[in-house]
This record gives sequence, C-alpha cells and structure tokens, in this order.
Amino acid sequence: MLEIPVIRWGQPYESLDKAEVVHFETGEKLADVHQANGGLVKMDMRKAQKARDALRQIDIYDLVEMCGKAGDLYLNATLPLGNGTQSPADFCKIQSASTGLPENMCAANMHKIAFVLKNMKEILDALTRGLPLEILQKGYGMEDRGVMVSYQPTSPVLGLVLPSNSPGVHTLWLPCIPMQIGLVLKPGSSEPWTPYRMASAFAEAGIPKEAISLYPGPHEVGNSVTELCKRVMIFGGQATVDKYSSNPNVQVHGPGFSKIVFGDDVVDNWESYLDLMVDSVLTNGGRSCVNASAIYASRHTEEIADALAQRLAAVKPTSMTDPNAQLAAFTNPDVAQAMHDQIEDGLKDSSVTEVTAKYRDGERLEKHERHAFLSPTVVHTKNPSATLANTEYMFPFVSVVECPQDKMIKTIGTTLVCTALTENESWSAELVDAMNIDRLNIGNVRTNQLNWLQPHEGNIVDFLFRSRAFQTQPPQPV
Repeated sequence: MLEIPVIRWGQPYESLDKAEVVHFETGEKLADVHQANGGLVKMDMRKAQKARDALRQIDIYDLVEMCGKAGDLYLNATLPLGNGTQSPADFCKIQSASTGLPENMCAANMHKIAFVLKNMKEILDALTRGLPLEILQKGYGMEDRGVMVSYQPTSPVLGLVLPSNSPGVHTLWLPCIPMQIGLVLKPGSSEPWTPYRMASAFAEAGIPKEAISLYPGPHEVGNSVTELCKRVMIFGGQATVDKYSSNPNVQVHGPGFSKIVFGDDVVDNWESYLDLMVDSVLTNGGRSCVNASAIYASRHTEEIADALAQRLAAVKPTSMTDPNAQLAAFTNPDVAQAMHDQIEDGLKDSSVTEVTAKYRDGERLEKHERHAFLSPTVVHTKNPSATLANTEYMFPFVSVVECPQDKMIKTIGTTLVCTALTENESWSAELVDAMNIDRLNIGNVRTNQLNWLQPHEGNIVDFLFRSRAFQTQPPQPV
C-alpha cells in the first residue's frame, strides 16, 4: 500500500495519525497519508529561514534552468512518491480516482504546470516587468535604465493552503522557487498528488529538498500555516475571502464570478460567439474560477440562453477514462445534492427560468452511492439581482442576464475575468477603468484562455517582495 509521509524541510516524517485517500467510485483505499498537526508546523517554522538560505546558495538563473528540468520530469518521468514510485499515467489515474476529475483533464493540467516550469524565465520577466533577476537575488542593483533599485523579500517562505478541486491552480506558486522563496504546502485532502509530485520533480532536478515542506492534515494545519507564515496564499469559498479580506499577509483565491459581456455594437451578431461562450463555461468541467458563470447582454438574451442550453444539454457524464470526458464527478454526493437544491430554490424566483431542462435527457442530478454528477445548467433572467444571476458553482452553470449596456459594468459586480465582446472604444475605456474587474479581455478571448505572461490574480512578485529606497556611497578616488 502506498504510504505518503509528511515532509519536514525535505525530510520524510512518519506520523502515528494517518488518513486514507479512497477511490471516489469504489471506496478502495488508494493510499495512507501521514498527518501533520499544528504543533509540528509551529516547531518547524522556527527553521523557515533555512529554506530560503538553501535556495540562495544557487544562482537564480541556475534555479530557472532547474525549473525547466523539473517541468520535463514532472510531465514525463517516473518519480519517487512515499514508499513507491509514480509514472505520469499512474499520476493521472490516482488523481482522477480521488478527485473525480477525468483523466484527460488531469493530463491537461499536467501540461499547464510543465509549460509554466519550462518557460519560467519568460514568466519571471513578465511578472517583474523586465527586472534583471540578479537584483532579486542580491537585493539591489541597477535597472536597465540606470536607476538603483532594491527589492526586499517579505517572507523567507510562502505558505499555501491548497484545494482539491482543480490542479491547475498550482501554477500560481511555481515562481517561488527561482525567486529563492521556500514553500510550506498544506495539500488538499483528496489531492496531495500534485504538490508531492512537484516536490519530487524539484528534488530530482537538483533543487534543495530542504526548501520545501508538505504538511497534509486536518483544518488546524491550514490554520497554523496561515498564522505562522508571513505570506500565505489560500484557496476557498466566499466565506474564506471575506475572512481574510483585510489581512495584507494573505492572498485569497476564491470564487471568480467570471463573465462575458456583450456590447450593443456586436450583440446582434451573438451567434458567431457561441463557441467562445460554450468553451468558457465548459472547459475543465466548469471547475475553475476562470470559467464563465454569467453572460450579460442588452438584448437577444433568450436566444443566447436557448442556443447555449442546446449545446450544453448534450454533454453527459461519462467514465473517468473516456478521453472525451467533459464533466467531473462530485466525490461527495451530498455536496452535489446541496448545489442541486440551491438551484431549485433559486428557480422559485419567477424572474428566473432554467433553459436546459427542456433539452436535457434526464435529471440535472445523477446521484450514485459514493459520488454524483451535475449536468450543465443554463438559466435566463431579466433580473440582475436574482440569486442565480450572482452564483457560481463547481460545474458548468451559467446565467444569461439581460441588462442595458450603460448599467452593465456596475451591475456585474466583482469579476475575476471579464471577456468584453465589443469594438466600441468608449465602452472599452470604461471597462479598462472598472475597479471591479481583475483580468480584462476585450474581443474574442475565452474567459479561461490564460496568458502565462500575465499574473493570474494578483502579482506574486509584488506579494513576496517590497520595493524600497536604496543608495550606496560612490567609490572614492584612489
């Protein structure tokens, strides 16, 4: 049986407490994962500076090269995992079995992570706005324009409380290693596979093991990581976002409420954007914060909703090994039931209509003994205040909302990604100025079409380093 230890600054640690990871369909035990506790994290955080010190022994450009090697190993190699080894196929199989994500989506997320690692130099150039990387290593230096600058790390390590729903989010923390910042990882309970495989790939590529700790465990472990690390990245729901919204030491990644908005100048041609809308809602099983959860237009909304419903209602649950699988399973059927019930409650609002119901063969909720599926759902409303017009779920769910263009920016609320379909320069300028929009796409760009040379949500360089004034005395003449 596969046993996965706690990793304390590169050293495996066997705990008396273990948690089983099981197959979501059969209940078969997949692995025993040793469990950390808050006291262990507290003890180890006294040595956090040593993680950064170990990375600083290696030139930053060499670390970038090692990341590229790690990306190749992550994608293609058989790597150590606990008391065994794991091939890429084994990785996809076990990740799918514990998370409900189809194997083809697991493989797609592997490629995303490998791409970031293999292109780390270009990504760091973009995130630092072209800053010579040796300045981060030394702490000061001359910019290309001949100005002395200084950047000081705000923490020797980045703490991460990681999710289980979508492995693609792990791309966010990969730049830490070449920036010589250590990692303190609390893996998701059903998805320890990505952080452990990443740590193994880094070690095989020559990156010091002592730069990384992995603490699987209960919620108290996540609380300890959040409390003890000076910089923390957390993934969670809206309650988590609200809890840490005023804490500058915590960067929270929560629901995206990503949207597509039609300008009046192009909405009469909405049919040419149907593929874009379907892909924005459906890709990655609708599990990502960058999937579109709402589409706004001033007219043709009933036609848009109907066309979307016809396309999405045809998407059916399939096996996890189906290479064309488009839906992920809910490994806890009660979670799917709760979402289904919430949607049914929302549909009691007379201003909201589910459009997929008339095209779907069967019920929205397909419940099994140990898991469940929720089939894609499209609702239509002319009331932007309706509950379902302002809701995001972890499956392909989208509300099509009728709203005048001049009220749209204010009405859409907080939006992680906004794809604005318009050629109106005046409205585009308003969208650029909108403070409630994080990532903005103008034109035919899917909400989930990420540019890796752009920060996903907040710039990790700005989060981990602070710019400060710095001067040196000119050399004295001999």
